Amino acid sequence: MNSRRLVGASRADAATPRPLLFALAAAIGLAAPAAGAPLVEPAAPAFGEFPAALRLAAPASRLDPLEAARRALQSGLSPASLIEPSEAVPPAPAPLPALAPTPAAVEKALAALLAERDRANPIGAGDWRAARQAIQAFYAARDYASIWTDAGGLTARAEAVLARLARAGEDGLDLSGFALPASPLAGLAPERLAEAETTISAAIVAYAMQASGSRVDPSRISPLIGDRPEVADPGFALAALAGADDPDATLQGFNPQQKGYRDLRDQLSRARAETAAVDPRPAPRPPLSRAAIIPGGPSLGLGMVDARVPTVRARLGLDPNAPNADLYDLPIAAAVQAFQRAHGLPPNGALTPATAAALSGDVASVAEAAAPTPAAAPARRVAMILANMEMWRWEPRAMGDQRIEINIPDYSLRVMSGDDLIHRARVIVGKPDTPTPIFSNEMRYILVNPIWRVPDSIVRKELAPRLAQDPDYLARLGYQATRVGDRLVVNQPPGEGNALGRLIFMFPNPYAVYLHDTPARGLFAAPRRAFSHGCVRLEAPMRLAELVMGGAASGWTAARLQSLFGGAERTIPLPRAIPIHLEYFTEFVDESGALQDREDVYGIARRVAGTFARTSQD
Repeated sequence: MNSRRLVGASRADAATPRPLLFALAAAIGLAAPAAGAPLVEPAAPAFGEFPAALRLAAPASRLDPLEAARRALQSGLSPASLIEPSEAVPPAPAPLPALAPTPAAVEKALAALLAERDRANPIGAGDWRAARQAIQAFYAARDYASIWTDAGGLTARAEAVLARLARAGEDGLDLSGFALPASPLAGLAPERLAEAETTISAAIVAYAMQASGSRVDPSRISPLIGDRPEVADPGFALAALAGADDPDATLQGFNPQQKGYRDLRDQLSRARAETAAVDPRPAPRPPLSRAAIIPGGPSLGLGMVDARVPTVRARLGLDPNAPNADLYDLPIAAAVQAFQRAHGLPPNGALTPATAAALSGDVASVAEAAAPTPAAAPARRVAMILANMEMWRWEPRAMGDQRIEINIPDYSLRVMSGDDLIHRARVIVGKPDTPTPIFSNEMRYILVNPIWRVPDSIVRKELAPRLAQDPDYLARLGYQATRVGDRLVVNQPPGEGNALGRLIFMFPNPYAVYLHDTPARGLFAAPRRAFSHGCVRLEAPMRLAELVMGGAASGWTAARLQSLFGGAERTIPLPRAIPIHLEYFTEFVDESGALQDREDVYGIARRVAGTFARTSQD
């Protein structure tokens, strides 16, 4: 002790013997005065002079050590709790040492992840239980060592991963089923860190699988969709992120990288901004008078005259007394098409029996379809963009630098070199009841002067009934018919009137469809060109033949090709196989950067959007 002042013998309580007080003082680590020495109270000492145990709690006043011991004995308290060693503010207790998640804790958290019952599948049509088993196997192979968490909480790599996961919506992905951890996590128990570890890994796997196409099974949308998405393997996704120099770019790389997808991603952001800016309240509209039920009758198309048309006009909020009110003109066809889209009907603009029945239903729903709320158009645009982004996930990741793309709803063919357009032409595709399939393949050869081997379905449905009424029907048209057992085989020989024209572009496929010339060239002037039995008819077959054969540099000019016309069928192999993609995009960005919206001629985009809507309601 530094200095002392006399306190006086009277400070010692006669009821507490001095030897006992000295013993108590010594027991709590205080120096006792020598025998016979007067009791003293220490002046304010340096903080370090007192035992650490006494610095943790300070009483309201400073007491002589022996006095403190005596009072403690009388009150039953610990003597140390009554002593204030210094007027200085004591420091906070030293923090407990941080602990990293132990392998045992990670293994336990993974077991809980595998056992949990999900209300909604975070990867859509994929097998989420199998994905979780793959996550567990990945950690088992690394002895359950953590990746995203350590004694300091989240690792720097985890911070980058979480930043990208938080922006999953930019790519139309949904990670709302995961409670992602937020920084900082330092100081958490190993068990809590292990739970954060496994949640991050599960979210990474869900992101990678959604981004690569797990949410929608194309075969459930239509049996004529041959494309299958290349869904990421969970273990591969985790290994890629665990060793990534740029986790953000690696994770986003599971999304399609084609320009068409990236363009739609940008449009999604704009469409969402427009949706948020629109007043969702419906604009006031005059009440729609209840009209009579639309009578039955034949389907009505553009330019037809029918007594039912004024009733249809009234049901759609159009003037039923306008001049030529019984004419099915363009405005009424457009209104009917909007109604059909809103009610999940084929949006062909024709008054079909199904459309007439729907129009005869509830007046409020008809009015809503005829005059949608201001928010309806942007909201529909968002839904359609999301559906088309999903369909990009079905496309092969490597589409080929030199390739042919046919967009069915756009009725167009494009020859591409990278992102550059080399050639564009109009095409005719399959009717809604005989749709063109959606798949990728390789064009391998051209047939010149083709023989049309009529498919059995066309023979059975179209030719056989006519042949039953007119036995000379096929011969008069120049077809060759033979019987092979019970099967009628029909061929059309080469010639100017051949349904396949002069050229066919072959890419052998299970659907038996191909690209070909056509003698019915006037149909290319129609804006809606869904007329075929499934094959794709070409507007400019000679130009396409030049391109795929290598052009003048390879000795293949239009003049040389034309010199081969006439005579027997001939096969010409391509110098090299060219990837060909039969696609279905109702929303796309054109060469000028403008978003285009096409009729959902087969209803595929609508079904994909409906799948998303049902998933969000689960």
